[in-house]
Amino acid sequence: MKKALVCGAGGFIGGHLVKRLKEEGYWVRGVDLKENEYGNIASDEFIIGDLRDMKTVAEVVTSDLDEVYQLAADMGGAGFVFTGDNDSDIMHNSALCNLNVLDEVKTKGIKKIFYSSSACMYPEYNQMDPDNPKCSEDSAYPAAPDSEYGWEKLFSERLYLTYNRNHGIEVRVARFHNIFGPQGTWDGGREKAPAALCRKVAMAQENDVIEVWGDGKQTRSFLLVDECVEGVRRLMESDFTGPVNIGSEEMISINDYAKMIIDISGKKLTLKNIEGPTGVAGRNSDNTLIRQKLDWEPSMPLRKSTEITYRWISEQIEKKKLENA
Repeated sequence: MKKALVCGAGGFIGGHLVKRLKEEGYWVRGVDLKENEYGNIASDEFIIGDLRDMKTVAEVVTSDLDEVYQLAADMGGAGFVFTGDNDSDIMHNSALCNLNVLDEVKTKGIKKIFYSSSACMYPEYNQMDPDNPKCSEDSAYPAAPDSEYGWEKLFSERLYLTYNRNHGIEVRVARFHNIFGPQGTWDGGREKAPAALCRKVAMAQENDVIEVWGDGKQTRSFLLVDECVEGVRRLMESDFTGPVNIGSEEMISINDYAKMIIDISGKKLTLKNIEGPTGVAGRNSDNTLIRQKLDWEPSMPLRKSTEITYRWISEQIEKKKLENA
């Protein structure tokens, strides 16, 4: 039986990854600052611990592990990343987790580690045109991410690749593009656009107005978490180091996406664009490399992914109402 450690197992993608690894027959240890808020803890062992602390890292990274998946990071949606208020925490906390985990992997002689990078590391200058963003893997340099979150991801990519070159550790690096779905954060300020819009629509009454940050012409692609986890596992089983995009190529404007959610809800609602943090004008996954290297790419239509997510968020809202009644 293979043994794996999932760092960030209490988080959204980490929780789904633990479940997938267990389904594949792995023995799994999870570690995070907190347990998964939706009870998505299928790991054989779960340790509440801070990966900024080397004592915790030495405890959870043990020499009997076959694989480590490092997803732990200080992150959130545009309201968290682009205000500038959290920049020092984002850079310090995430970098320290990566530095600690990776060095302990080297010390304990573990052969293989996955790192979750982000499309936020791509240059802002290639994402000014909402209709023609450039996010191919080879477009990363000259570097110019639009946020400190993106700069930290870029630094950490390079950190992992140096450990691959200098210490022979098998590294796998993926750049995630806007992962969403059930059990993702949907309120509280760290939620991303799909969850925020689904929440607003689900909570709206007939003929209400839904506020959308920015002019709504900014474009994105969104990927259901199940397909993200599938991509992670395929990358880990391959002989390709990366970095490689894991995302959808189905690009949509934020206004059109909000209209899609309204249509799914069956409600009569109108949109109002307001001032707010938006990030780059356009971003979309380029899946040329993943098709070439893994002979696979995500394929679920955005509408189906959004129907699944909207239904789940609506259920959470109803549960909260009952709890507060």
